[in-house]
Order: sequence, then structure tokens, then C-alpha cells
Amino acid sequence: MKLIKLDATDSTNEFLKGLSSNQLLENFTVVTAETQTKGKGQMGSTWTSEPSKNLIMSVLIKDFLTDSHQIFDVNVAVSVSVIQALEMMNIPQLRIKWPNDIMSYNKKIGGILIENSIKSNGTITSIVGLGLNVNQINFEDLPKASSLSVICKTNFNKDEILLKIIEKLEQNILSWNQNPGILWLHYSNKLFKKGVSMPFSNQNNQNFMGIIQGVNSIGKLEVLLEDNRISNFDIKEIQMLY
Repeated sequence: MKLIKLDATDSTNEFLKGLSSNQLLENFTVVTAETQTKGKGQMGSTWTSEPSKNLIMSVLIKDFLTDSHQIFDVNVAVSVSVIQALEMMNIPQLRIKWPNDIMSYNKKIGGILIENSIKSNGTITSIVGLGLNVNQINFEDLPKASSLSVICKTNFNKDEILLKIIEKLEQNILSWNQNPGILWLHYSNKLFKKGVSMPFSNQNNQNFMGIIQGVNSIGKLEVLLEDNRISNFDIKEIQMLY
């Protein structure tokens, strides 16, 4: 693993993307930053973080995907790897809020943003960004956010967490072809609010009740509706209300 540590950057994803376009990087090259000025979240949202308090990182994954229909496999591998690493540190009640937010109890402690590049020869490269709330304790105006420090009432070593995450990620990516179903099962079992009747909102801001059943092979959320139909939703089509 090649590790590049920055004091500050606009976005670790953008930095790693630019680096990989200009030179050949080894698989699992990691970029971290103490602070980033333009951190990105899902669907164009921003990710803000107190300087030096949290783990801000991006990792390059290549030679994994061979088909664009397998894109969501990256989400599964990364999300499960983060969960497994945090379980090693005894973080309680860990769940994955579809598609790849990391939760402890009902609080969001981390977010993952994956950007895939498909080249003309068919090869697929992924830049995986992770923001994990580690030692930040102030979440004013963010009632659904928390951190490892708040939950466990202790400070954590960010480098130790980083190494555990990359260790798990390398293991899971390199052994994926032996039995990909294992990680998919782990992902499904860790789904936040799975099997629980809960409210959702659709693109038209209409609320409805449903029960999460799982996630299909292309990453759509499977929800059992009140009329006993199972509908599949993309990330832009549904929002959980909790």
C-alpha cells in the first residue's frame, strides 16, 4: 500500500483522480488529508469535517471489476470492509444505510463516495472516498451525525483505523472471486432498518410505508410496499425517513 498524507486539499478523491491520470499508481494507493475544503458526498452534497479530527481518505481500486454491471460490487466490498474494521475496534451497533453510509445505532458516523471510470478498453478503475467521524464531538445542526469518540467515549488513533480498513479492503477485494456471495450476504445482513416497517419519500415528495428486503445485484433497494409488491429503487428515487 502506498500512502500519501496531505495537510490539506480540496478533495482527496479529486487529488487521487488527478494523480492517477498522470502516473501509473499501484493498486490500493491511499491519499489522506487532515482537512479538505471541498469534500463531496452522495448526489452532490458536501462533506464537512473539523480539521485533524476525522479520517478523510481516498483509495484507488483497479483490476477488480470486469463488467459495468458489477459496479455495485465495489460498494459492497468497501462498506463491508469498513464495518469489519470497526468491529475489530468494538464499535457497537454497526449498520450500512443503503447504499453505503456507515451507521452506529441510528447515527451516521461515515460516508462513502465511489467514482468509477470506464476506459475505452473496458477496464474499470474506482476511486473510493471515505469520510469517517472519529474524534469530532461537536455536531451542531447535524442531529443525525455522531462519531466514534462520542459513541465510545474515548479518543481513537486515526492511523490505526486507516490501516485496519485498508487491510480488510485488500483481503476482501483480492479474495472476492473465491466466494463473492459471502460479502453480499454480510452487506445484506448489515442493512440499516432491514425488515422494519418505516416511512419513505419518493421523488415527488410523497410519503409511503415500506419494508426493506435487500439490495439487488445492480444496487437498487428492494422495498416491500403496503400492497405486497416489491419495488426496486435507485438512490435518486427514494429517501428514508427515520
